[in-house]
Amino acid sequence: MKKISALFNCFWLCLLISVQVLGQGGVSPDHVYLPNIKSVKFNQAGDFLTVPVMGLSNPSGLELNFDDLDNDVKSYFYTLVLCNQDWTPAQISPIEYLKGFSEVPIRDYKFSSIAFQRYTHYAVSIPNRNCMPKRSGNYLLKVYLDSDTSKLAFTRRLFVLDNKATISGYISQPVNPKFFNTHQKVNFAVNTQTLNVNNPFEQVKVVILQNNRWDNAIKNIKPMFLKGTVIEYNAENDCLFPGTKEWRWVDLRSFRLQTERVQKSDYRRNGTDIWVVPDQERSGTRYFYLKDINGQYFPGTLDNTDPNYEGDYAAVHFTYAAEQPYAGFNMYIYGEMTNYEYNDQFKMRYNTAKGVYETTLILKQGYYNYMYGLVDQFNNQGLQMDLTEGDSWETENNYTILVYYRALGGRADELVGRLVLNSIIDRR
Repeated sequence: MKKISALFNCFWLCLLISVQVLGQGGVSPDHVYLPNIKSVKFNQAGDFLTVPVMGLSNPSGLELNFDDLDNDVKSYFYTLVLCNQDWTPAQISPIEYLKGFSEVPIRDYKFSSIAFQRYTHYAVSIPNRNCMPKRSGNYLLKVYLDSDTSKLAFTRRLFVLDNKATISGYISQPVNPKFFNTHQKVNFAVNTQTLNVNNPFEQVKVVILQNNRWDNAIKNIKPMFLKGTVIEYNAENDCLFPGTKEWRWVDLRSFRLQTERVQKSDYRRNGTDIWVVPDQERSGTRYFYLKDINGQYFPGTLDNTDPNYEGDYAAVHFTYAAEQPYAGFNMYIYGEMTNYEYNDQFKMRYNTAKGVYETTLILKQGYYNYMYGLVDQFNNQGLQMDLTEGDSWETENNYTILVYYRALGGRADELVGRLVLNSIIDRR
């Protein structure tokens, strides 16, 4: 019996270690680790402009698509890691939150057919009979090579929702004169009637996202009022976001038919170069509405072909005109096409001779939104867009409110509520 008990304890210890390894420090959500991986899209089936959210009781299908520019066949695997609301790994073994296997091979692939840039397109539907989440909460999708989690290819966020809390809210213009013309305020209340909440300050956590961005997410919000089972979050200076402007765009669905945002193209024997019309500072311009897709992109072509494995790639050159560089700041191009990250890969370089910032991205045929932002070289306080884009309270933005709950004695945060508000439709 002692031997069996020792083996049993060893088994659970190995499981716990595997959880810690899969969620080890240094692993960032929504990050691509390999340079040959491009066009990662993780969304609800059939719609590239959705986020990967599935219900716990009636899980809807999600699709993961990505390209490998090495144009060969590799042994890719994926796993799901349960995380808390702050994306730290939950200290729970995979057996408790996954039905099926914790490691699943990706076997659905196709070679590109008509593109100059040769690549291999991979796809997988999640959940499936091999892997199904059993708990609500945040999940980190990890794709890696050769069944070795240290060979990460990329990561993506996934949300499993169990609707137990009711959220109501609206968007308003701030009362504070400092933010009146430039910011938008999110007002909301959470009804926790179906939850056992004894300490709302500790058991209930809220995260607010603007256009699905996590770099400027608002967290650690304290309730303003408690009215029975209703928690109100509407303090005057809480939940304020810079309005920015509508996103810049470039239509690359055809490399032959140049849109008004394409300055010129160079068709080489083995590829294509595209120069986007130079952009300029917008901080001093008046706001005007232009329908956008709020920073996202979608693969697509105008030739009625399947963009997943028939879309081509081009070297796309972006320029931002500036007579002088922004002293003390680094400039980055930003959007879903850069994984909402600002690092050296997406840094703009200043060309003194031309008086412009420049960068080049390898992009697939599709439609893209983007902006330019600045980061202080000496005091990194995040991406700032007030100097390059400007802010307006009228701008159309989407806001997502995520409500997390942890039961007394619970070991992980549950995702119990989600509400999406639009700054025009839901404005008061």
